Parts: sequence; structure tokens; C-alpha cells
Amino acid sequence: MPTRHPPLLWFFFSAACLLHPDGPLLATGWSDTKPESGPSVRVGDRWMVPYRQRIPGTDQSFDMVPIPGGTFKIGSPQTELGRKFDEGPQVQVKVSPLWVGRLEVTQGEYQHYEDLYTRFKKSEVSREFARTVDRDRVDVVTAPTAIYDPASIHEFGLGDHLPAVAMTQYAAMQYTKWLSIVTGDPYRLPTEAEWEYACRGGTTGAYSWGNAAEGYGDYAWNFGGKSWTDQNDEEFRLHQGGQKKPNPFGLFDMHGHVGEWTASAYTRDGYAGWQALASQRKRPIDPIADNRWPRVATSCVVRGGHLDSELAEIRSASRLESDDDEWKDEDANYPQSPWWHTTDPARIIGFRLFRSAEPLSPETLSKFWNHTAADVREDVDSRLAGGRGAVGVVKRPASFAERPADAKQLNVAPKK
Repeated sequence: MPTRHPPLLWFFFSAACLLHPDGPLLATGWSDTKPESGPSVRVGDRWMVPYRQRIPGTDQSFDMVPIPGGTFKIGSPQTELGRKFDEGPQVQVKVSPLWVGRLEVTQGEYQHYEDLYTRFKKSEVSREFARTVDRDRVDVVTAPTAIYDPASIHEFGLGDHLPAVAMTQYAAMQYTKWLSIVTGDPYRLPTEAEWEYACRGGTTGAYSWGNAAEGYGDYAWNFGGKSWTDQNDEEFRLHQGGQKKPNPFGLFDMHGHVGEWTASAYTRDGYAGWQALASQRKRPIDPIADNRWPRVATSCVVRGGHLDSELAEIRSASRLESDDDEWKDEDANYPQSPWWHTTDPARIIGFRLFRSAEPLSPETLSKFWNHTAADVREDVDSRLAGGRGAVGVVKRPASFAERPADAKQLNVAPKK
């Protein structure tokens, strides 16, 4: 059995190093004065502002955009064209302020997480360590095994500037854990409700630009229901993010392009359970406290649609249920990889970073980072025990005093 990390030390390490509200690690994205220009969100006596985060030790960076908290109705009305049964009943959800990735995580960013496999293997960590270490420890991360045939995984496009694709939900979670360790800022996947809130950007229509699918080409990369008749059509491949118009929150590619993982389990009855809970409590749903955490590897929620989706499937409320068996159909490994999918639509599914303005508890962050499904955890244990995976301790930057050079606020002019 894995050796459990002492609860008190685990709490102290996580809370002190990642989450302390008065410490230097939450300086990223905060301003003591309201900017004269650019988006900002007031939280207490400070303002959330956009920022660019460089991944320490690399030439890769990403932009985060602040979005205000608010209450919205998740799901779609029965009258919405293209609506499916799992998009209702609509329920009020109250979302807290957060930062959201301006673009989806890129292959260049994700590659540095993939590289951990080689680094961990070179360190000659024993199988005994892999068998006994507590993988839920705040500084321990598993690394994805190398892709057997990278060309097949990246048939839609290979390049540092393109969205990362084909990872499992578990791998996306571990990436956010690794990124949180090396940057000192707690990144994660969104819950399903947070994702829809960010996608809508305050709108209530079928799409963030309105109720009609017409005009989708201004906002989304999507085949639009076309057939594979022209392999050179630019719509049939991945693209560098940010070339289309953003939604009202300033987020790009929320509709189409690549589907985006959430940290939520799929519910075939839609939001019926939430409706009953909200009615009983007489208050809106909390998207994190009331999140349906995955219990199995399959049947998790992917949002936003993708290149090959019908136009109705890139609506703000549209949900895609993951199918772990089908999406690994071409994986010849046994046991199959808990880090990679091989089969469409998984080759056009990626993810986007979210970060809460208010600190989350260590227990909650662990759910976002370590997966709650027993079959996933068993698969990972099996791979590590057989020497077909890698796990190791990830160190934080040597000096947090150097972190301001890694995180730069964007479009922030202090108010005079």
C-alpha cells in the first residue's frame, strides 16, 4: 500500500506554498490599484488583472484573463434549436471570480510535461518508490508515457503553437498539478458549470455571439457539417489560437476547434439532481462544492464541441460524454495508457486552464489534480508497478523572488 503523507504536513505544504492569501505566491494577476485600461475584476480591496505566465525553465508562456463572478442558468431552454435532453432542466449556478486561459493549452506547453517521463526514468527512481509513494502528495506527479506513433495522434496538426490534444482527463489533471507546482499558482481544469459560464460570457443565447449558427466562421473553427471532400480546406486542421473573434469575456476558441475537458462526470439526466438540490436549499448551485466528480474513467464531460462537430454541438450548453474504451480503441498496449487517447474524437480534444481568485482547500485541489475514479487510479498503479509509467517529485523554483520575471501583468496601467 502507498505510504500516506502526514495530513498535517500535506495541509501545511499545500496551504503555505500554494494558497496563502497574504504570501507572495498569489501576487500573480493582482493589482493594488484599478487599471485605467484593460479588463479587471475587483475582489475586496484588490483587482484581478490579465497576466502572462512563463513556464519556469522554458520559452513557453500563456495568458490568463480575469472574469467576474456571477449567477447564470446552466443548460438550455426547451425551445433552443439543436437542444438535447441532457441540457436541462436549467438551474441557477453562482460562480466565483476566476482567471481563465485566453487560449487552449498548446502542444509547446504540454511538451514540457511530457518530458518528465524521460527525466523521471533517467533519475533511476526504483519501482519500490513508484509502488509505495503517495501519488496524492502535493509535490508528486505521474508522467505520460511516450506516444508510440506521434504522427497518428497529431494527424490534425503538429506544432508548438497548436492546441495540445489526445490526452485523457487524468493526464490533463496531472498537467495542471505539475504546472501549479512549478509556477506556484494553483491551476486546474474547470468544472462543467464554470466552463459554460466562461463560454457564455454573460450571454443567454445558443452561442456566445447570438442564437443563430450563421456567422459561426467569425468565432469558431469548425467543419460546419461539411464532408471530408477537400483535405486542403483550412477548416480541416488545427490552428494557432486567437485568430477568430473572442467571446464577451475575451476568451478565444470556446466554440469548436478542440473540445475541452472539464473535471465533471457526465449525468444522463442532465441537471435534474441539481434542480432538486437548489429547490431544497433555496439557493443557487455552487459549481465546485456541488460538482459531480468522476467515479469512473469514462462518462466525463467535454465541452465546446470540436472541428468535426455539427454546428448544434458547439453551442454554449452542448455536452459531450467521453467514452474511454472507444477513445482508446487503437491503443495496442495492455493495460491501455491512462495518459493517452488514440481514436477520434479524442485527437481533437484538449483543455484550457482555470484558476480561482479565492484559495481552494487542499482537499478540493486534490480532487482537481489526482482524479477520483477508482479504475483510473488502479490503471496508473498497474502501469507504475510494471515499470511502464513514471512518477517523481517535482521541485518548485529555487527562489520565489525570481517569480516576477515569470509572470507579467498585461494591459495594466495603474490609475493615477
